[in-house]
Amino acid sequence: MKNKKIYHYIILTVLLLSVSMTYAQDAGSVGELAKKLANPVASLISVPIQTNSDFGIGELEGSRFTANVQPVLPIRLSDDLTLITRAVIPIISQQNVTGIGNTETGLSDVVLSGFFSPTPKAGGLIWGFGPAFLVPTATEDFLGTKKFGVGPTAVALKQTKGGITLGALVNQIWSVAGDSDRADVNQFFFQPFIVKNWPSGAGVSAVFEFTQNWEGNTTNLMFNPNVSGITSVGKQKVSFSVGPKFNLIAPSETRFDFGMRAQISFLFPKAP
Repeated sequence: MKNKKIYHYIILTVLLLSVSMTYAQDAGSVGELAKKLANPVASLISVPIQTNSDFGIGELEGSRFTANVQPVLPIRLSDDLTLITRAVIPIISQQNVTGIGNTETGLSDVVLSGFFSPTPKAGGLIWGFGPAFLVPTATEDFLGTKKFGVGPTAVALKQTKGGITLGALVNQIWSVAGDSDRADVNQFFFQPFIVKNWPSGAGVSAVFEFTQNWEGNTTNLMFNPNVSGITSVGKQKVSFSVGPKFNLIAPSETRFDFGMRAQISFLFPKAP
């Protein structure tokens, strides 16, 4: 059964790749929009919805589906400074992860980030720095931490005329309040990425996600290569991306055998 699910997702990847590349070729001059999309602190309003499907989790061979709604809103503070606000709102449904026959579905904890980003010089380093907040919004005990958290977050990247973006995002969150019966949060997250975009709007990227739980002394490293494209649905600009996920390092209780990530982003190129 597990292998059938994996094959279905591989077929879906191929189909979505074909569709997204075709749309990207028809979309016209969208290369600049794709370049902005590769930049986490670009002045681009967007509403990405990222889905993650993981199979064969832990000894119970569980499964988990996560939909991350990630609205991004840039706020221009001056000619030289922009505040980029970003939320990650996870909605999770998992089976056989916490126990045989157990199912948990609901909202997980929300992470809010704000990046103060100076206007970059042409061809210069693009960067942003600010606070990150963990908000205990989980609707089920197993889906969240029951802790309020805060810490710094930063992003830095470089974009070339050849359509390559190379950068990294990082944050560190510590819990500062919440349920005293739950474990404290002390977690580091590091996400290096490289993206290659073409003038058609098509692109390929490679993303690593490293998470270190200092409190629980656990390490996770995930690799996600993906392909992407941009098209228009009526007047609405939309980006698609899809690719597999690979566990490179993970504790046995959370390691998955196979995963897929797909994302659709609604783009609003005009700055507020």
